[in-house]
Amino acid sequence: MKFGVVTFPGSNCDEDMVYVLQDIMGQKVERLWHKDTDLKGVDFVVLPGGFSYGDYLRSGAIARFSPIMNEVVAHAGKGGYVLGVCNGFQILTESGLLEGALLHNSNQKFICKNVFLKPVSTTAALTKGLSLDKAYQIPIAHGEGRFFAAEDTLKSIVDHDQVLFHYCDENAVVNATDNPNGALMNIAGITNQTKNVFGMMPHPERAADRFLANEDGRALFESLLKYC
Repeated sequence: MKFGVVTFPGSNCDEDMVYVLQDIMGQKVERLWHKDTDLKGVDFVVLPGGFSYGDYLRSGAIARFSPIMNEVVAHAGKGGYVLGVCNGFQILTESGLLEGALLHNSNQKFICKNVFLKPVSTTAALTKGLSLDKAYQIPIAHGEGRFFAAEDTLKSIVDHDQVLFHYCDENAVVNATDNPNGALMNIAGITNQTKNVFGMMPHPERAADRFLANEDGRALFESLLKYC
Protein backbone atom coordinates (compact mmCIF):
# COMPACT_ATOMS: atom_id res chain seq x y z
CA MET A 1 0.00 0.00 0.00
CA LYS A 2 1.23 3.49 -0.81
CA PHE A 3 0.74 6.13 1.91
CA GLY A 4 0.83 9.89 1.54
CA VAL A 5 1.71 11.99 4.59
CA VAL A 6 0.66 15.63 4.34
CA THR A 7 2.77 18.44 5.82
CA PHE A 8 1.06 21.72 6.72
CA PRO A 9 2.86 24.81 8.06
CA GLY A 10 3.13 23.90 11.74
CA SER A 11 2.96 20.11 11.39
CA ASN A 12 5.39 18.44 13.77
CA CYS A 13 4.53 14.75 13.62
CA ASP A 14 4.85 14.26 9.87
CA GLU A 15 8.35 12.79 10.00
CA ASP A 16 7.37 10.54 12.92
CA MET A 17 4.52 9.17 10.81
CA VAL A 18 6.76 8.72 7.76
CA TYR A 19 9.31 6.87 9.87
CA VAL A 20 6.76 4.44 11.32
CA LEU A 21 5.02 3.73 8.02
CA GLN A 22 8.19 3.44 5.97
CA ASP A 23 10.89 2.10 8.28
CA ILE A 24 8.87 0.07 10.77
CA MET A 25 5.85 -1.06 8.73
CA GLY A 26 7.76 -1.34 5.44
CA GLN A 27 5.30 0.65 3.32
CA LYS A 28 5.85 3.04 0.43
CA VAL A 29 5.44 6.64 1.58
CA GLU A 30 5.00 9.83 -0.44
CA ARG A 31 5.53 13.19 1.27
CA LEU A 32 2.76 15.60 0.31
CA TRP A 33 2.93 19.39 0.77
CA HIS A 34 -0.15 21.39 1.75
CA LYS A 35 -0.02 23.34 -1.53
CA ASP A 36 0.06 20.19 -3.70
CA THR A 37 -2.91 19.54 -5.94
CA ASP A 38 -1.97 15.95 -6.73
CA LEU A 39 -2.00 13.01 -4.29
CA LYS A 40 0.64 11.29 -6.43
CA GLY A 41 -1.18 8.02 -6.66
CA VAL A 42 -1.34 7.19 -2.95
CA ASP A 43 -3.89 4.74 -1.62
CA PHE A 44 -4.01 6.09 1.91
CA VAL A 45 -3.67 9.73 3.05
CA VAL A 46 -2.46 10.61 6.55
CA LEU A 47 -2.96 14.02 8.15
CA PRO A 48 -0.42 14.11 11.01
CA GLY A 49 -0.36 15.92 14.34
CA GLY A 50 1.02 19.35 15.02
CA PHE A 51 -0.24 22.92 15.05
CA SER A 52 -1.21 23.69 11.46
CA TYR A 53 -1.16 27.43 10.81
CA GLY A 54 -0.44 27.99 14.49
CA ASP A 55 -3.92 26.74 15.50
CA TYR A 56 -5.29 30.22 14.77
CA LEU A 57 -9.10 30.62 14.79
CA ARG A 58 -9.65 26.97 15.72
CA SER A 59 -7.32 24.03 15.39
CA GLY A 60 -7.54 22.80 11.79
CA ALA A 61 -9.83 25.64 10.67
CA ILE A 62 -7.30 27.19 8.27
CA ALA A 63 -5.65 23.96 7.14
CA ARG A 64 -9.05 22.83 5.96
CA PHE A 65 -8.68 25.38 3.12
CA SER A 66 -5.22 24.24 1.97
CA PRO A 67 -5.18 23.18 -1.71
CA ILE A 68 -4.31 19.59 -0.82
CA MET A 69 -7.58 19.23 1.11
CA ASN A 70 -9.62 19.47 -2.09
CA GLU A 71 -7.84 16.32 -3.22
CA VAL A 72 -8.18 14.65 0.18
CA VAL A 73 -11.92 15.28 0.24
CA ALA A 74 -12.28 13.94 -3.31
CA HIS A 75 -10.14 10.91 -2.41
CA ALA A 76 -12.34 10.12 0.59
CA GLY A 77 -15.48 10.65 -1.49
CA LYS A 78 -14.32 7.92 -3.86
CA GLY A 79 -13.77 5.52 -0.96
CA GLY A 80 -10.07 6.23 -0.48
CA TYR A 81 -8.64 5.83 3.01
CA VAL A 82 -7.77 8.81 5.21
CA LEU A 83 -6.35 8.90 8.75
CA GLY A 84 -6.12 12.07 10.84
CA VAL A 85 -4.16 12.02 14.10
CA CYS A 86 -4.56 14.81 16.68
CA ASN A 87 -4.40 17.99 14.57
CA GLY A 88 -5.25 15.76 11.60
CA PHE A 89 -8.44 14.68 13.38
CA GLN A 90 -9.30 18.33 13.96
CA ILE A 91 -8.78 19.06 10.26
CA LEU A 92 -11.08 16.18 9.33
CA THR A 93 -13.91 17.53 11.46
CA GLU A 94 -13.37 21.06 10.16
CA SER A 95 -13.52 19.78 6.57
CA GLY A 96 -16.69 17.78 7.20
CA LEU A 97 -15.11 14.40 6.54
CA LEU A 98 -15.88 13.42 10.12
CA GLU A 99 -18.78 14.48 12.32
CA GLY A 100 -18.56 16.43 15.55
CA ALA A 101 -15.88 18.85 16.74
CA LEU A 102 -12.82 18.95 18.97
CA LEU A 103 -13.18 21.60 21.67
CA HIS A 104 -10.76 22.95 24.26
CA ASN A 105 -9.89 20.43 26.96
CA SER A 106 -12.20 20.71 29.95
CA ASN A 107 -9.33 21.88 32.17
CA GLN A 108 -8.37 24.55 29.60
CA LYS A 109 -4.79 23.24 29.60
CA PHE A 110 -2.52 21.48 27.10
CA ILE A 111 -2.18 17.82 28.10
CA CYS A 112 0.79 15.63 27.20
CA LYS A 113 0.85 12.18 28.77
CA ASN A 114 0.21 8.48 28.20
CA VAL A 115 -3.42 7.36 28.26
CA PHE A 116 -5.17 4.05 27.76
CA LEU A 117 -7.60 3.30 24.92
CA LYS A 118 -10.28 0.64 24.66
CA PRO A 119 -11.10 -0.31 21.04
CA VAL A 120 -14.81 -0.17 20.23
CA SER A 121 -15.67 -0.60 16.55
CA THR A 122 -15.65 -4.16 15.21
CA THR A 123 -16.13 -3.04 11.60
CA ALA A 124 -13.51 -0.29 11.16
CA ALA A 125 -10.13 -1.30 9.74
CA LEU A 126 -8.22 0.65 12.40
CA THR A 127 -9.70 -1.37 15.27
CA LYS A 128 -10.88 -4.60 13.64
CA GLY A 129 -7.60 -6.37 14.40
CA LEU A 130 -7.42 -5.19 18.02
CA SER A 131 -8.63 -6.90 21.18
CA LEU A 132 -11.79 -5.29 22.54
CA ASP A 133 -10.80 -6.37 26.03
CA LYS A 134 -7.33 -4.83 26.06
CA ALA A 135 -6.24 -1.34 27.07
CA TYR A 136 -3.70 0.08 24.61
CA GLN A 137 -1.29 2.66 25.99
CA ILE A 138 -0.97 5.56 23.55
CA PRO A 139 0.26 9.12 24.28
CA ILE A 140 -1.79 12.28 23.80
CA ALA A 141 -0.54 15.83 23.27
CA HIS A 142 -3.29 18.37 22.67
CA GLY A 143 -5.09 21.42 23.98
CA GLU A 144 -8.28 20.93 21.94
CA GLY A 145 -9.19 17.27 22.12
CA ARG A 146 -12.59 17.25 23.80
CA PHE A 147 -14.87 15.45 21.34
CA PHE A 148 -18.31 16.99 21.08
CA ALA A 149 -21.34 16.32 18.90
CA ALA A 150 -25.02 17.18 19.04
CA GLU A 151 -27.21 14.57 20.70
CA ASP A 152 -28.71 13.22 17.48
CA THR A 153 -25.29 13.11 15.79
CA LEU A 154 -23.79 11.28 18.76
CA LYS A 155 -26.60 8.72 18.68
CA SER A 156 -26.02 8.14 14.97
CA ILE A 157 -22.27 7.70 15.53
CA VAL A 158 -22.93 5.07 18.18
CA ASP A 159 -25.68 3.33 16.20
CA HIS A 160 -23.43 3.00 13.12
CA ASP A 161 -20.47 1.57 15.04
CA GLN A 162 -18.38 4.66 14.35
CA VAL A 163 -16.68 5.02 17.74
CA LEU A 164 -13.11 3.81 17.38
CA PHE A 165 -11.83 4.22 20.94
CA HIS A 166 -12.91 5.17 24.44
CA TYR A 167 -10.45 6.56 26.97
CA CYS A 168 -10.17 3.98 29.76
CA ASP A 169 -8.00 2.80 32.63
CA GLU A 170 -5.20 0.22 32.42
CA ASN A 171 -7.77 -2.57 32.81
CA ALA A 172 -9.89 -1.36 29.87
CA VAL A 173 -12.60 -0.01 32.19
CA VAL A 174 -14.22 3.14 30.79
CA ASN A 175 -14.84 5.77 33.47
CA ALA A 176 -14.91 9.53 33.96
CA THR A 177 -11.70 9.53 36.01
CA ASP A 178 -9.63 8.38 33.02
CA ASN A 179 -11.17 10.83 30.56
CA PRO A 180 -8.28 13.30 30.09
CA ASN A 181 -10.10 16.09 28.25
CA GLY A 182 -13.83 15.81 29.00
CA ALA A 183 -14.75 14.19 25.69
CA LEU A 184 -18.37 13.06 25.39
CA MET A 185 -18.66 9.35 26.22
CA ASN A 186 -14.85 9.23 26.65
CA ILE A 187 -14.56 9.22 22.84
CA ALA A 188 -10.94 9.32 21.64
CA GLY A 189 -11.58 8.65 17.95
CA ILE A 190 -14.30 8.05 15.38
CA THR A 191 -14.74 6.91 11.79
CA ASN A 192 -17.30 7.87 9.16
CA GLN A 193 -20.29 5.72 8.24
CA THR A 194 -18.50 4.18 5.26
CA LYS A 195 -15.48 3.35 7.46
CA ASN A 196 -12.80 4.79 5.17
CA VAL A 197 -11.98 7.97 7.15
CA PHE A 198 -10.49 7.64 10.63
CA GLY A 199 -9.74 10.30 13.23
CA MET A 200 -8.16 9.96 16.65
CA MET A 201 -6.56 12.33 19.17
CA PRO A 202 -3.89 9.97 20.64
CA HIS A 203 -0.65 9.42 18.69
CA PRO A 204 -0.09 5.76 17.69
CA GLU A 205 3.07 6.74 15.79
CA ARG A 206 4.63 7.69 19.13
CA ALA A 207 4.10 4.18 20.46
CA ALA A 208 5.22 1.96 17.59
CA ASP A 209 8.98 1.57 18.05
CA ARG A 210 10.62 -0.97 20.35
CA PHE A 211 13.27 1.60 21.25
CA LEU A 212 10.52 3.64 22.92
CA ALA A 213 9.59 0.61 25.06
CA ASN A 214 5.98 0.75 23.86
CA GLU A 215 4.66 -0.84 20.69
CA ASP A 216 0.93 -0.70 21.42
CA GLY A 217 0.50 1.81 18.59
CA ARG A 218 2.01 -0.59 16.10
CA ALA A 219 -1.01 -2.85 16.52
CA LEU A 220 -3.20 -0.11 15.03
CA PHE A 221 -1.04 0.15 11.92
CA GLU A 222 -1.01 -3.64 11.59
CA SER A 223 -4.81 -3.64 11.73
CA LEU A 224 -4.97 -1.00 8.98
CA LEU A 225 -2.64 -2.95 6.73
CA LYS A 226 -4.58 -6.16 7.27
CA TYR A 227 -8.08 -4.83 6.68
CA CYS A 228 -7.69 -1.90 4.26
